[in-house]
Amino acid sequence: MDAKHTPRKAPERVVDLDAARRRYGTRADHVVTLLTAGDPLADAVIAELDFYGPRARRALDAGLRRGLPSLGRQPSAAIGALLKHLETTPTWVDPLLLHKGDAVSLSVPPMWFGLCSITGALAHSYASPATARLLAATDRPADMAAALRLAEMGVWARQTIRPGGLLRGRPGYLATVELRLAHARMRATTLTDWDRGSWGLPIGQLDMARTWLGFTLIAFQALTAVGIDITDEEERSLYQYWSYVAHLLGLDERLYKDVVDHAGARRLQDLLDATTDTPDENSTALTAAMVDAQARAMAGAPGAVLSEEQLRHLIDSVLRRAFGEEWGDRLGIPHVPAATDLMPLIGQLNRQARYWQTYSSASAPEARRRALEESGPELRTAAHSCDASCRRTAGAVRPGAWAA
Repeated sequence: MDAKHTPRKAPERVVDLDAARRRYGTRADHVVTLLTAGDPLADAVIAELDFYGPRARRALDAGLRRGLPSLGRQPSAAIGALLKHLETTPTWVDPLLLHKGDAVSLSVPPMWFGLCSITGALAHSYASPATARLLAATDRPADMAAALRLAEMGVWARQTIRPGGLLRGRPGYLATVELRLAHARMRATTLTDWDRGSWGLPIGQLDMARTWLGFTLIAFQALTAVGIDITDEEERSLYQYWSYVAHLLGLDERLYKDVVDHAGARRLQDLLDATTDTPDENSTALTAAMVDAQARAMAGAPGAVLSEEQLRHLIDSVLRRAFGEEWGDRLGIPHVPAATDLMPLIGQLNRQARYWQTYSSASAPEARRRALEESGPELRTAAHSCDASCRRTAGAVRPGAWAA
């Protein structure tokens, strides 16, 4: 889908635009345009839900679960348009791939998926000062907010990658659309107090693109750091699957349609970084709180053999390797003393395990089966960090309610 909102001038959050134009040409101006681009289909649905109330919500829920034809009479315009978009599968989508799920991510042991993919994606979102500014504006204590975001992201990601999870009416499909609508809701409720001239549109196209890159490029840079590599064929499969996730999320197709591997994702990330200001104090605070929440959850998981402090060092080390030294410093991720750095040993052990996991045609499916049966420690984070009322909220959370 194409976003139509064009700014009169670049928001103040854009940095070094002239340098970006010299390097990327018209693509840099396209990025600036998307800073004030939302998701017209989802934004219109939020307006209809507010206007028509529960009747519209019931129609939307029924359409998401059973499809547009099941509604019988013609739904309201915005809901009908969104459902039509969701149910019009792009020609490049392989139906068999959706039935198999994200086999590449499923081949990663749950602990490493949570530590690398989920924490990496969150940190990548926080690297944008505009996103961090929005997410830091909460009445909850920082540790509680970090725990809930970690848990919510873990639930959404695991539903999304499961076999058949993105088929119409399945949990991953429903959770992804709810995430899309949560972004639209946040745009609608934030705009009255949001300086669009300085920050662009809250949770706009580029903020969503950062989340998408977090689960593709950043996640697998982090996994490579711990010795979990993928083949070129797996890389292409990963991006094909996540391109459909981008479609369901309402991401502008021009951002991802040419991204078929890590090299293409790196070009997109470089373009975003070239026009994004340095992470601020909100970015560093959110990242630190997220690392603490993940370390606390992993240390409290059954069978944990590392202390919370050791796990914090491990996560910091993984993130610094995923983002590189420069961005690691910008995000305030501490350097890990060489004496306590477990990464060389972990990388060697994981490479050996990965070799045997993919040694035969039966071993990889077995690894995916175990991944489906196990849950990551981040799903227990809320219970470790919240009181009873907070746990009730976390248990009924609508995936994506925390933003990008």
